[in-house]
Amino acid sequence: MTFRTRRAVLREILAGDKCLRPASVYDAISLRIAEDIGFEVGMFGGSAASLAVLGDPDIALITLTELAEQMRRMARAATLPVLVDADHGYGNALNVRRTVQELEMAGAAGLTIEDTLLPQAYGVSKQQLISHDEGVGKIRAALQARGDSSLVIVGRTGAASITSVDDAIVRARAYQAEGVDALMFTGVKTRAELEAISAATTLPIVLGGPTEEMADWDFLAAQRVRIAVQGHAPIAAATQAIFATLQAVRDGAAPKELQGLASSDLMDWVTRAALVKQRAADVLGLKK
Repeated sequence: MTFRTRRAVLREILAGDKCLRPASVYDAISLRIAEDIGFEVGMFGGSAASLAVLGDPDIALITLTELAEQMRRMARAATLPVLVDADHGYGNALNVRRTVQELEMAGAAGLTIEDTLLPQAYGVSKQQLISHDEGVGKIRAALQARGDSSLVIVGRTGAASITSVDDAIVRARAYQAEGVDALMFTGVKTRAELEAISAATTLPIVLGGPTEEMADWDFLAAQRVRIAVQGHAPIAAATQAIFATLQAVRDGAAPKELQGLASSDLMDWVTRAALVKQRAADVLGLKK
């Protein structure tokens, strides 16, 4: 499946009438598994990227090059469309241009650009936003940088929990006026807040971390939420599994005593072992 086809699939999702749970993915195997078990879209979150690539928390340490290279590896392994959290675009509006170019070439189906001030400012513990005008400039730069018009650009704001829902609406409407394909909101806490946002905008919505009050998929769909991100449990599950296995080995467990390991059939499945053997037979003259 070509990159353009993957982007077309994401656009179909955004144009639809359902709210989907994306698969939180962070490497080649996680994306391949998500595709194989039937997810329609993957979400490559900034926190998952930082953990997978650096082993660090989500404090804007990962670089654009590292993020794009990880996306490139994932795009090679599977064809599931991936929406990438591109954070603040790794700098100012000119840096945003390069961010879009690199992620487009790496195979992302879409990406989000947010208005959070990153990295964290000196001496300020509370999360901050960039100015309204700077946010608009970043969105404008992202749209201008697109080489493939099918690449989905999502304008993201965290204003709902940092300043106010009213500010989130003002910023979102400005990003909408620039021509983004969808809007992403984080920090929305109540149904009333989401309803106000939905009433004030017209584009498809990506919602980060819906609260229990909002966790009604018909309600979310009715508010034009097309993707609702529910955290990044898979990488936490993988971390726990690796920790438990290594701890058991360190404590002296024999290979046969280890619990929770993937079967040989599952490993063959996710590594496409049968396909590799077929290719080896075709081009290397090896027996299958």
